[in-house]
Amino acid sequence: MSVVEMSEAPKLRIVVVGHVDHGKSTLIGRIFYDTDSLPEGKVEAIKKASALEGMEFEYAFLLDALLEEQAQNITIDTTQIPFRTEKRGYVLIDAPGHREFLKNMVTGAASADAAILLVAANEGVREQSRRHSYLLRLLGLRQIVVAVNKMDLVDYSEAAFEAVKTEYTDFLTQIGLTAQQFIPISAREGDNIARQASDKMPWYDGPTILQRLDQFAPAALVTHQPLRFPVQDIFRFDARRIIAGRVESGTLRIGDRLRFSPGGRESRVASFERWQGPARDYALAGESVAITLEEQLFVERGQIASLSGASMPTVAHRLRVNLFWMGPETVKVGDKLRLRLATQEVGCRIATIERRIDASTLADADGDTTELARHDVAEAIIETDKPIAFDTHDISEALGRFVLVLNRRVAGGGILTGADILAEDRNIVPADSRVSRQERERRNGHKGAVVWLTGLSGSGKSTLASAVNRTLFDHGISATFLDGDNLRHGLNADLGFSQEDRSENIRRAAHVAALFAESGVIALTAFISPYRNDRQNARAIALQADVPFIEIFVDTPLEVCESRDPKGLYKKARAGEIPQFTGIDAPYETPEAPEVTIRTAEQSQEESVATLVQEIRERLSNSRYEDWSV
Repeated sequence: MSVVEMSEAPKLRIVVVGHVDHGKSTLIGRIFYDTDSLPEGKVEAIKKASALEGMEFEYAFLLDALLEEQAQNITIDTTQIPFRTEKRGYVLIDAPGHREFLKNMVTGAASADAAILLVAANEGVREQSRRHSYLLRLLGLRQIVVAVNKMDLVDYSEAAFEAVKTEYTDFLTQIGLTAQQFIPISAREGDNIARQASDKMPWYDGPTILQRLDQFAPAALVTHQPLRFPVQDIFRFDARRIIAGRVESGTLRIGDRLRFSPGGRESRVASFERWQGPARDYALAGESVAITLEEQLFVERGQIASLSGASMPTVAHRLRVNLFWMGPETVKVGDKLRLRLATQEVGCRIATIERRIDASTLADADGDTTELARHDVAEAIIETDKPIAFDTHDISEALGRFVLVLNRRVAGGGILTGADILAEDRNIVPADSRVSRQERERRNGHKGAVVWLTGLSGSGKSTLASAVNRTLFDHGISATFLDGDNLRHGLNADLGFSQEDRSENIRRAAHVAALFAESGVIALTAFISPYRNDRQNARAIALQADVPFIEIFVDTPLEVCESRDPKGLYKKARAGEIPQFTGIDAPYETPEAPEVTIRTAEQSQEESVATLVQEIRERLSNSRYEDWSV
């Protein structure tokens, strides 16, 4: 029996969309009634209440009652209620159909596995029917059934059904969607929902709504896709760092070697930490799980774990997207937004609007391509403040959908179609040095690498790095030393000390260090680099160049650094002569999982140098140099 068969399949999530007043609430109420998914006595209570009010009972009242019950506990944008057929469990998502509630429709559809598109036979395909269809296409839903409702109002006419089917099929074909089935129904009468209506529609011999839902591909099929494990949170417990998240695709096992993107750091799964559920050494797609790693890494919320050496997500900061804008404010190219994808959230902006589309007619929209108004659809390029990990939507629905946030509210959404390369970048072709990295490693007897020393001013970073550089040189090792002050006299002379300039200073230094490492040199760097995100980006730059990155935290208390004050900077900072000085009035974000920690307040310089040289030797040497001792 396979791992998939051993686990209970997750519920299939069905979103119901359609034009306002086309009967969604009635259809949903009927589904709950016909599958006995309502609380005991609920139907009788609502019928009694309707009679007291002098109203005719309607199945839509059932949904209203369930929605009221949910609203007592939580504010909801979309109704999400479970039900079961004989085959499996479902979650039904009701997405409001009115134009003003398109945000809720996208919110619901973004988490769905399949969709029911509802069209009234007596009204036909309306604007919102077309718009909802296009949104489903943007969100990448491919399992779709069209329910042609209110057949009782057209005397169950086959001609009326075929007219709607022809019109809608033509539109869906234009946008690249195919409905698996068109089903004529009467939600009010219960025709073709759970039971066949052959006496009223003898011309239709297809499945009912519930039968067709049971034919949709199960959500558990994502187990066979490459592993994607977005990090939801990190908890500290005893000496362990517990990483929690949801397996979006693939299977996660104890012993798997994971690579976390962006960043590229790797470690093996040591254990699962389960509070509920069976004790086993794997987790399937759809399961939430917490893990520990053999080697403690600095892992952040939003990073995506995949199997090392297997298919990994793309990492980029310029993204090609199909986008639907729902915000009440017009958004312009360059406006600041927030992008949410899986558990990642980053600042972003719309860099380019390549095409605006009328979602109802599919024609190119007239007007400016530098802004998007409410309900506009576009093909665009989004630029994020830092690289994110993603898959295109045809590879992974979970990592191919995103939403945009403006003023803390969801204002847009869509799917990712790829990474974008700047036009000027397409004309840049790296030169071939005609000497491979492997040849340099064979000659040097060791790998190139970036050895990144970080710590407060006065911690001893530069002293340690220069001493290690001398030791390596004396042993015939190709190494170099990059100091922050030295680079600020030349390459980075145009930068100040704002947070933005500090980040750019580190970005440039990381690229220089990576170039040295690519040529087989061990690049020892000494930068305060106070922000974790900047150090993470420096690591990503090295790993994109496929060179090792070793983070060294020179952990020296502030009072020790200030007592040393080799350059007199702390004295000036205390006097107010140097604003935003790290450790005084600007933060230093301590590394959480560096490869090496050295405490210069507790070790002599000789001991610190020996510790770092030994670490470099173990990680980078080959058979040529066996003795790198000091």
